[in-house]
Amino acid sequence: MLSLEHLAELTQTHHADLKSEVREFAIGGKPFDFNTTPHLMGVVNLSPDSWYQESVCLSTESAIKRGKQLAAQGAAIVDVGGESSVLSAKRVSASQQESRLIPVVSGLAKSGVLVSAETYEPSVAQACLEAGAGAVNLTGPGEAKEIYRLCAQHEAAVIICFVQGQNVREVNDVDLEADAIPQMLDFFAREIDRAQSAGAQKIIIDPGLGFYYQNLDDSTVRVRRQMEVFLNTFRLRQLGWPVCHALPHAAEIFKDEVRCAEPFFALLAALGKTSLFRTHEVPRTRAVLETLSVY
Repeated sequence: MLSLEHLAELTQTHHADLKSEVREFAIGGKPFDFNTTPHLMGVVNLSPDSWYQESVCLSTESAIKRGKQLAAQGAAIVDVGGESSVLSAKRVSASQQESRLIPVVSGLAKSGVLVSAETYEPSVAQACLEAGAGAVNLTGPGEAKEIYRLCAQHEAAVIICFVQGQNVREVNDVDLEADAIPQMLDFFAREIDRAQSAGAQKIIIDPGLGFYYQNLDDSTVRVRRQMEVFLNTFRLRQLGWPVCHALPHAAEIFKDEVRCAEPFFALLAALGKTSLFRTHEVPRTRAVLETLSVY
């Protein structure tokens, strides 16, 4: 059971990291004060295989409508993806992803909505950036160097996700050490160096807690690890860059109340000093974060 004693021990052990400041920058002309204000990223999934059905849009028109609605509900960024990250889902070619993504990205960008395109394919990233995306949500390091270069060329942000494998659809087992932060620090330090060497100047890091790994099938093990990383997020800020979290759903535990899962995890992520919250439940998560700000 999570307790105040646990939080007290955590902050005492890693007290120095609590004061870490991260860089702040504008994305698509919109300034982000990552040190003082939590920001929301809404989700539009263009794949029918995506698990979170509330976010699935199977036409350009419905996707643009949802993206605008998410922005109106408080999402600073709308993340659009053309392929599900579920390991059993059908693979989608780069050309198919482009055909799904480009009209949605273009339509939202023209409507003034700041868009992030989720991909690990350089050609998809390039097409989306040219269509008006302000960020790439990079879900795998395999082709990262070229995507970093493209983001630098377009003065776009890149969200670097922690992925154990070439990409989110070709993962190895995740290392289940008691403390996941050291391995994440090593991964992100390496990728940040690669990104900056390619000219990228707007970097956000994401521990990738919503991704699927075969050795995390046990829901108790998975959720315990997610909770620990959320609370320890502030330790990643020593790298100097803001942290994004894709909030998970823990369906096996929340069951019929699964839509309450992301707001719950948002509370833990906020305690860990997360800067950007990727969520399918923008109004619910926004309410939690605004309530915390009252204190």
